Amino acid sequence: MSKSSGFLEKLRKYAILGGGKDRIKLQHKKGKLTARERIYDLVDSDSFQEIGLFASQEINTSENGKSTAYGDGVITGKAEINGRPVYLFAQDFTVMGGSVGKIHGKKIARIMDLAIQNGAPLIGLNDSGGARIQEGVNSLAAYGDIFYRNVQASGVIPQISIILGPCAGGAVYSPAITDFVFMVEGTSQMFITGPGVIKEVTHEEIDVESLGGAEIHHAQSGVVHFKAPDEKTIMEQVRWLLSYLPSNNLAPPPIINSADDPQRLTPKLADVVPQQPNEPYDIHRVIEILVDNSEFLEIQQGYAENIVIGFARLDGIPIGIVANQPDHYAGVLDINASDKGARFIRFCDSFHIPVITLVDTPGFLPGIEQEHEGIIRHGAKMIFAYAEATIPKITLILRKAYGGAYIVMGSKHLAGDQNFAWPQTEIAVMGPEGAVKILHRKALASSADPDLLQKELSSAYREKLASPFLAAAEGHIDDIISPEETRSRIIQSLHMFRDKRLPTPNRKHGNIPL
Repeated sequence: MSKSSGFLEKLRKYAILGGGKDRIKLQHKKGKLTARERIYDLVDSDSFQEIGLFASQEINTSENGKSTAYGDGVITGKAEINGRPVYLFAQDFTVMGGSVGKIHGKKIARIMDLAIQNGAPLIGLNDSGGARIQEGVNSLAAYGDIFYRNVQASGVIPQISIILGPCAGGAVYSPAITDFVFMVEGTSQMFITGPGVIKEVTHEEIDVESLGGAEIHHAQSGVVHFKAPDEKTIMEQVRWLLSYLPSNNLAPPPIINSADDPQRLTPKLADVVPQQPNEPYDIHRVIEILVDNSEFLEIQQGYAENIVIGFARLDGIPIGIVANQPDHYAGVLDINASDKGARFIRFCDSFHIPVITLVDTPGFLPGIEQEHEGIIRHGAKMIFAYAEATIPKITLILRKAYGGAYIVMGSKHLAGDQNFAWPQTEIAVMGPEGAVKILHRKALASSADPDLLQKELSSAYREKLASPFLAAAEGHIDDIISPEETRSRIIQSLHMFRDKRLPTPNRKHGNIPL
């Protein structure tokens, strides 16, 4: 080995240590991995190629070319996950707390450019103290450059943010723009202003976990899509998510050879879904019976639980599922459910992932709070998302679909490609009981036995005005199918529409009701 190569090797080892052994020990003491350890846990073995190892603000030539901060607090490069290319950055908390400065920002911006240019997913492992105060406006400029690229990459490549430490201020906005956000319980936090600032300004007292911990953002704010008890589980979730996604908006989703027979009958579905329209059941059981090998990756599991979204496969084809959850608020649509469903549909549409919609809903949630908080505006997002989407859209009404929620949930009127219903389903402006009370108010009031009359009139309404055969006669439903043939018929429809091409209006973009 030559003298120069020996010196280079020594310098490389020095740079790889980041903030040094003592700070690495401190990171481990907090129950956190280092940036490099996280990368190696996430990507395929020996696939990581680092870019910008020696990037630095300052080099002290009196110390043989050494810098006190090689890498400037972030590791960037290219790797493979499940044999497919990804670009990623991992903020190194051992170097200046992973704070974002001029060079740090340039490294992230560069790796984002490469991801867009090469059509590969971008993954950010975030563990940062925020903007580097001592660099002033340069640190803010760095964030601006990152935000701009997040927006340019949106709908072009999948963007994934993994929160692995406290993220405050500007550090939270880049993850918020990305497609999916992951957090670790106990060690990850996200907030615009910390507890100290809040106490000073509003006199409210709160700890970091209650303010912006994983559980808060997973169950209450809806900011986070996945949470896990440890970093290892998070990395496994990211790998699983990527297995459903194409590398970019010009590539098809990754189809695999499924061991699950596409012609498999599903008679158990008839037992899972009760005949009584108001009896609750868990929609997860329906999904598990329908999809390949019962594998379903649910997204935002703890948020707006009255709607269920996530990825699965049918005959090896990746699909997005949007389903009402009768086991939570009877499966009504409300503000949060509308936001959750609309954004997921738009993601699927961006990356050519067909959407299967499973409908069992009594309508939109009534109430003063919902109206005052803007259910009209939020519910319109679902209409916009379904109507805008040009991917294959296949809808099945399981039991009931009333009022505006019938239209919103992937109906034929919003350009559904294939719309099915089971024989016992009810499709109407409202449920039979409520409709009868309005239509026959006087007769019920004067009846000697109003309960019996209500029952008779409701039965007649159900048969004459709520039958799926009436909707099928008008062409609003393509076919009435039995529960046992549901899986095979949906798969047939997927293959029928897999090469779908639909021209869109010549416009810059629509104006979704945000």
